[in-house]
Amino acid sequence: MKLSRVRIRNFRCYKQEVSVDLGDLTVFVGKNDVGKSAILDALAVFFDEAKLDNGDVSVSGDKKDLRIICEFDDLPEELVIDANYPTSLSAEYLLNPEGRLEIHKVYNGALQTPKLTGIYAYAMHPTVDGRDDLLQLRNSELKARAADLGVELNDVDSKINTRIRRELWKTADELELRPVLIPLDQETAKKIWVQLNKYMPSFALFKADRASTDQDEEIQDPMKTAIREAIKAKEDELNAIARYVEEEVKAIATATVKKLREMDPTLASELNPRFTSPRWANIFKVSLTGDDEIPINKRGSGVRRLILLNFLRAKAEQKAKDRASNVIYAVEEPETSQHPNNQRMLLKAFHQLAEHPDCQVILTTHTPTLGRLVPADTLRYIYSDDNGDRHIIHGDEATYQLVAKALGVLPDHDVKVFIGVEGGNDINFFRNISHVLSSNGEDVPDLSKLEDEGKIVFFPLGGSNLALWVSRLSGLNRPEVYIFDRDEAPPKRSKYQDVVDEINNRPGCKAFVTGKMEIENYLHPSAIKQVRPNVDITFGDFDDVPALVAQAIHENSGSPNRWEDLSDDAKRKKISRAKVWLNSQATLFMTPDLLDEIDTDNDLRGWLRTIGQLLKE
Repeated sequence: MKLSRVRIRNFRCYKQEVSVDLGDLTVFVGKNDVGKSAILDALAVFFDEAKLDNGDVSVSGDKKDLRIICEFDDLPEELVIDANYPTSLSAEYLLNPEGRLEIHKVYNGALQTPKLTGIYAYAMHPTVDGRDDLLQLRNSELKARAADLGVELNDVDSKINTRIRRELWKTADELELRPVLIPLDQETAKKIWVQLNKYMPSFALFKADRASTDQDEEIQDPMKTAIREAIKAKEDELNAIARYVEEEVKAIATATVKKLREMDPTLASELNPRFTSPRWANIFKVSLTGDDEIPINKRGSGVRRLILLNFLRAKAEQKAKDRASNVIYAVEEPETSQHPNNQRMLLKAFHQLAEHPDCQVILTTHTPTLGRLVPADTLRYIYSDDNGDRHIIHGDEATYQLVAKALGVLPDHDVKVFIGVEGGNDINFFRNISHVLSSNGEDVPDLSKLEDEGKIVFFPLGGSNLALWVSRLSGLNRPEVYIFDRDEAPPKRSKYQDVVDEINNRPGCKAFVTGKMEIENYLHPSAIKQVRPNVDITFGDFDDVPALVAQAIHENSGSPNRWEDLSDDAKRKKISRAKVWLNSQATLFMTPDLLDEIDTDNDLRGWLRTIGQLLKE
């Protein structure tokens, strides 16, 4: 499941309810103490990664109704609530009017220790008498309800609550569906919440002011997991050692007591040899040091934060793997203590995480370096009005103006060329391929280096980042290069051809259409095989490379399910994962010779050389 919206009320500065939509990447911007961190902390409470205290309750709000509401999409197709019988959220009428799963967690903050008082699903649910409370009824009560309503269960397995509910709803003349709150922490509905919890995203919060030593819990937890796994692999051998030690020690202890009895029988009668089995996981300690043997807690603050952030990622990914769920990375002010180069590096890493179908990234920032380079539609601006109420806006030109002003983002006169490509994966492709070719002495620009230097700005077609928007807003005229996927095989005309022709008629602008289906068709099968040795495929210019790769990986995974039998959603996720590593990893194994083989028309070098010429103008 993916988190699509969060709503908060009576939590800290959010007395009035606020709502904010979340995407794969979301970046909160606003003044200090306006409520950016409060949103991340509220999510940590919702996902049981943090506990409420009295300071989290809105001072002037309704303390008994502190509410955190999360809406999810990308929902599981099936749930098994009882007796291994599959059902779905829609079949149980548990989706809100927008077709999402909407969960309300309500807390009583008036208590000395705030307490969770209710978990609800807000859904379009039957409200007709006799069929409005079926999720709360036990099996015997469902049978009795069917009898009261005159519903025959002869053709229904009456041991399965799901089947009885479905029959009762099906036989109603009118269900009178209306949005209502359905308790999920009462009676049999608890089973639904237990199952839903298995699909809830793992939430990992990295705060700006957190501790950062090598013995910090966030570092020790992943290391402890590694220790536990290593011990488990050698458990039999370790237990054999423990038994040997125990036998030897007990033998000596028994002999000692025997000798003592000869001298003082009274004292000896009070002594018995007892052996405590070792707790292997507590024996081994890990302290992380670099090549120079300097511990983490002795390194610079920026290095410590980088290491801690990646340990957090490792911990979250391990937890998500165990639960087979998505991961939400919430990072507060990732720019803290980082050099501008590291800030750009972090942003690229967050972009790559957000492109993964199982990840979402939520950031807060005060820094123009980060704010100016993220896609404009990811920005969320928080401000306080004259009454102290908070508001969150996004998605329009006014938002960009406010964010640009808040961060101090100015037109960047160092930018030489803007480059528009299909999406984030294509950005990784061009960065890596150009770096490989340039490093091998070819006369093409290294777009990776140029982007780091601020000489070029990539932006996804159909979107933009704040730097591009601000620069154009202020009349900064710079060359633009666009590269569109052909998608359709000749002789069909590319669907973007009219746009390409229009762009090429503008001064200083160049637009191209790929000669192949899409950018992944310019990868050589040998480069793909370097990353995934079990993917041995060949493909033509207009084959769907990510789909072929995803299918090959699936078929070699040992899964009992055939590729053809997977749901469209499952295929989409696998293809999306393949696109990510094809463009971020397989590209690094391309060579000039491999490109000669796969790109006989020299399309790619032609585009890069055009960019190089525009950089010189």
